[in-house]
Amino acid sequence: MGDEAKIFTLSEVSEHNHAHDCWIVINGKVYNVTKFLEDHPGGDEVLLSSTGKDATDDFEDVGHSESAREMMEQYYVGEIDPTTIPKKTKYTPPKQPHYNQDKTSEFIIKILQFLVPLAILGLAVGIRIYTKSG
Repeated sequence: MGDEAKIFTLSEVSEHNHAHDCWIVINGKVYNVTKFLEDHPGGDEVLLSSTGKDATDDFEDVGHSESAREMMEQYYVGEIDPTTIPKKTKYTPPKQPHYNQDKTSEFIIKILQFLVPLAILGLAVGIRIYTKSG
């Protein structure tokens, strides 16, 4: 690795974003994975899509083996300047009224309490009219 690691900005790393020149950032380290693109088990698209950002989460989510982690050393080119990586913002879902299943069924019950007696009344009136005219 050498005595002094070269420091890159995320902007510099993101310029290396195609199949003939592909760099990625994982755990604060910069890797030139151009020669590994064809051999990557997940395909070159996975690596190419990880350029221009911190790919640590993507890398960790896959669960790479210890041998894969050791293999990374041969592609190491330097460190990332952490001040150039945007801070992760925690996702907060938009405020929405809480959907309550019980209220929906209460609403249906209230409608039925109104409609069922009305239907019975209508049926009774219909039968009365039908039996009178016969």
